[in-house]
Order: sequence, then C-alpha cells, then structure tokens
Amino acid sequence: MELVSRYFQHPGQSFFLFGPRGTGKSTWLKQHLQDALFIDLLEPDAFRAYSARPERLKEIADGQEKGKVIVIDEVQKIPQILDVVHQLLEMRSGLVFVLTGSSARKIRRSGVNLLAGRAVIREMHPFMASELGDSFSLDQALVSGMLPLVIASPNPDDTLKAYSSFYLKEEVQMEGLVRKMGAFSLFMESISFSHGGVLNVTDVSRDCQVERKTVEGFISILEDLLLAFRIPSFQKRAKRHLTSHPKFYYFDAGVFRSLRPAGPLDSPQEIDGAALEGLICQHLRAWIAYSGGRDNLYFWRTKSGNEVDFIIYGKDNFCAIEAKNTAKISTKMLRGLLAFKEDYNKAQTCLLYRGKERLKIKGVLCLPCEDFLKSLTPNKPIIS
Repeated sequence: MELVSRYFQHPGQSFFLFGPRGTGKSTWLKQHLQDALFIDLLEPDAFRAYSARPERLKEIADGQEKGKVIVIDEVQKIPQILDVVHQLLEMRSGLVFVLTGSSARKIRRSGVNLLAGRAVIREMHPFMASELGDSFSLDQALVSGMLPLVIASPNPDDTLKAYSSFYLKEEVQMEGLVRKMGAFSLFMESISFSHGGVLNVTDVSRDCQVERKTVEGFISILEDLLLAFRIPSFQKRAKRHLTSHPKFYYFDAGVFRSLRPAGPLDSPQEIDGAALEGLICQHLRAWIAYSGGRDNLYFWRTKSGNEVDFIIYGKDNFCAIEAKNTAKISTKMLRGLLAFKEDYNKAQTCLLYRGKERLKIKGVLCLPCEDFLKSLTPNKPIIS
C-alpha cells in the first residue's frame, strides 16, 4: 500500500504522540523525521540498556548536534526515562523529543509527570475517510475498520484477529495488568455488546460473571490502552430529565467487529448499525483532535427515550448528528433531533443514512453517510 498523507501535524516542539498500536505513529515519524535519532524500547537490547541505566539517554543526547530530534518509541515501557528527558529539556535548548506510547494514563499512574508541560500531548487516530479519498469504501470500513495496519494487510480479517490477540497477550498479560486472563477475555466479548450503547456496568458484570468492581477496572484498562473510550451525556442547560450514564465505544469499528460474537440469533442489521455508529464516532473524535481539540463530543438522551447519537459542542460548533443504518428515512427517525432542536434552537441538526440523496426534512439536513465521512476534514465545518 502506498503511503497515505495524514492530517496529523508536527506541533513544532517536543511532544508526546499517543495512540493504539497500528494507527501509523511510527510510519508517520519515519516519513516526516527521517534525520531523527530513533530509540525503540520494544527492541530487547534497547529495553535492557535503558531499564538498567535511564541516564544513558543523557550521554546519547550530549553527543548530538543542536536541533537534533530524538524519538523514543513506546516510552511507557520505561516511564523513568521521562525524568531524564525532563532534565535534558531544562538544561539544553534546541533538543526536541518525540515520545510515542499507547497510554498517557499508564505513565501518569506510574508517578511520572508528563514533563510539566514542556511537551504537548497529541494523539494519532485510525484513518479518516477523507485521508483515503477514492479508495475509501464504507462497506469495507464497517467490516475491517480504519486501522492502517489492517488496511495495508492482504488479509484484513486475519490481521484483526491477530491484533486483538496481540493486545490481550502483549499489552495486558505481559504488563501484568490483570491476574485472570480468562475473565478478561470474557469481559472483552461481553462489553462488545455495549458498543454504541449507554454503558451499564452491572449488566456487563452479570453477563460475564465478574464482580462489578473488577469490570470497572477492566474498562479502565481498555481506556488506558486506548482501545476504548466513553462519551458523556450532554447536560448543558438541560430542560428535560436526561440520562447521566456515558456511552461506550471500541476505538475502531473493525476491532469491535473482531471482538463481537455473532451467532444465529444475532441480527446482522443490529451489528452493522453499531459498527456504523462507531465508525462515525471515531471520525468525529479524529476531526476534533486534528482540528486542535477545541470541541467536545457528547450524546443526548432523555428519560423518555428521545436520543441523539452525537453532539459536537465548542466555541464555534454546535451540531447534533444522528446515524441510521438504513437507505430510507421516515419522519419517526427525526424525533430525537427535532426534540433536541426544540431545546437548543442554535444547534445544527443532521441525520446520516445509507441512501444516496441529500435531503432536508422538517429542517433536518439528511446526508448520505459515505459522502459525509469523505467530506469530513479537520478545521473545516462538520456540516456544509
């Protein structure tokens, strides 16, 4: 697969680059920082050397010319090395560090600060449809997702299965994050049924027969590894009784599909609908991140059952977006958006569906989902 131009931009100073494995962090760095010094802590020799003597980094840095960029891959493997990086940034001007990892929270929990603001935090997401251009296929994305590692593979299904197993083995078991891998594996499957839904920890606990407190810990592990996230309920100036529980998503639609068990009693429409919602959600998160992170992502749901999948709220944006896995629109599908518009008349409203026509029904703009995703570009309006 030829290299795809990414929206991610170098912030012009030392920075942390976080993101799940396979999102293209190393590829982007090697493409844009070809003259940098790379230290990969996944390499056994490098891991042993810097584990024994993190201060060895100072000797390496002292041997570099002014302005040299030093990339440390998978920095969470040795959090103590950040103390040395901090010292070097205070002592020497001109050095630039790029520190990649799969979890910012994991580093914080080790008791090491994130360089006291001397390095900004950025995140790499799976591909956006507009990055792929004409090669983007909505049908394929709903099955395989948008991970560069998977899209570049000749066997996406096998790569997805291996990816999920890799995280279970490498990131969870080898890091000693859980004691009982069997219980965690059951949890990973069980919580896949919550993808795109309001999270009920008690139900997940009952389903996988694990204590509620343990399930809460498992969810935190998924978030630590950037494999999943929650979006909160939009509560600003609420005029109705709203749910307060967050919604849960795996970070990529393909990863969700690889973990979601399917049997004769499962409806393909139901699974496809959850995958579509997750695909849109991951695009909105990427759009927010690559646009500078000035907006926030929420959902809206009343106690009476009115719901809007996504609310984008910020200084310059206020949009309500509903996703429907259908080629035909009925007025019943607009109920949540119309209720939201009653409470927040300044919000733009949009329904995304699987049809081909751009419509406007009862003041709600209805867009083909594939067209919407292909047009979604950082620093440009979400709805145009």
